[in-house]
Amino acid sequence: MTALPSFTEALRLWAYIGCVNFGGPAGQIALMHKLLVEEKKWIGDARFFHALNYCMLLPGPEAQQLATYIGWLMHGVKGGLAAGVLFVLPGAVVMLALSILYVSYADLAVVAAIFYGVKAAVLAIVIEAIVRIARRAFTGSAMIAIAAAAFVSLFFLAVPFPLVVLSAGLIGFFAVAFAPEQFRAAGHSASGTHRDGGHAIDSAFARGELAHTHTSPTRTAASIILWLVIWLAPVVPLLLVHGGADVFTKLAVFFSQMSLVTFGGAYAVLAYVAQEAVATYNWLTAPEMLEGLALAETTPGPLILVLQHVGFLAAYRQAAGFDPLLAGALGALVTLWVTFTPSFLWIFAGAPYAERLRENRALSAALAAITAAVVGVILNLAIWFALHVLFAKVDAIEVGLLRTSIPDPATLDPIASALAAIAALALIRFKIPILALLALSAILGLAARFV
Repeated sequence: MTALPSFTEALRLWAYIGCVNFGGPAGQIALMHKLLVEEKKWIGDARFFHALNYCMLLPGPEAQQLATYIGWLMHGVKGGLAAGVLFVLPGAVVMLALSILYVSYADLAVVAAIFYGVKAAVLAIVIEAIVRIARRAFTGSAMIAIAAAAFVSLFFLAVPFPLVVLSAGLIGFFAVAFAPEQFRAAGHSASGTHRDGGHAIDSAFARGELAHTHTSPTRTAASIILWLVIWLAPVVPLLLVHGGADVFTKLAVFFSQMSLVTFGGAYAVLAYVAQEAVATYNWLTAPEMLEGLALAETTPGPLILVLQHVGFLAAYRQAAGFDPLLAGALGALVTLWVTFTPSFLWIFAGAPYAERLRENRALSAALAAITAAVVGVILNLAIWFALHVLFAKVDAIEVGLLRTSIPDPATLDPIASALAAIAALALIRFKIPILALLALSAILGLAARFV
């Protein structure tokens, strides 16, 4: 049987993962599977995918939550903290530096040309995510129907996002009793089981170790109270002092609410925030949101570090009485805090119960249905991005229940369309790494503007 790693050994690996976890949630999950399951043999397939399934049911960044979960399994709260913080911290530092460079030099023609090309790559990345997740999610016709219904609800009817996700989960939870093969969760065989072998965590469970994974109502209550206090530490004072009027309070409240309702992973978070930050709060424009997403793609860490960039721009532009760069940094910090601290609450309070429900068929089916709905969510995001990348003018249409966006065909940008097609071909057909794709797209953007 494989022994559990020491905390120091795990710390080194989490620090390494935090520095190299490029590629968005899919790449990060694949990296952790390769290192933790295949190479280190610290966790087996069944427990790894069960943890992933639980994290995908949660609001927020599933890859960071998965790292926190596995760190918690091995070394309790300190292990989860180390894994979760190190998964985010290197990318957050890089993202802050990029945000400062962005506001300092974004008006330069060369920088504008680079972003012109990179936005095409971002669109291709989102399209590739649809293809990849659809292959994983569509285990039957019911899943395709759920994805289609989610897309129509969001793109044409403006149904609230949490309602879409909740409805999908409820359908899976109850319908599995009638059509079990239609609602199989990813990572599970047809029978719903795996064999883990002699991996370290599984061996420790077999030996009766890892007492911290046992459920305890007292410990659960303490975890909830502690992490609620930590989470809301910057929110409540801001509300008391400013009453919700200043930009820092708006950021704290909005992204705290976002942490509660954005189920379905990083792309689902982006679909929700992109529309609210642009249309409702006017913190940035749609092209700037795309450029921020491009910045996030170039950094290690969760893709939703783009939210930190949104917080930076909002405070940089709207915080009265502050040096703009200092205000931007504070806005980024507030956003970062309220975005990621809830993940620790979900894991430390909920993971012991998730361990008790490893083979619960109804919950696995709910996850499968939510995963299918996320395909529709991402398609909604892809079309929203495409409209703003490929067209100079996009109009909002509201007729009765119908609420959607219609582009002006006369404003189609043929060069941007060609760049997006090249990026999609390079990523989907030739499997070019994301960093190479971003570099290629930046070069093509420069060529398009200056050659």
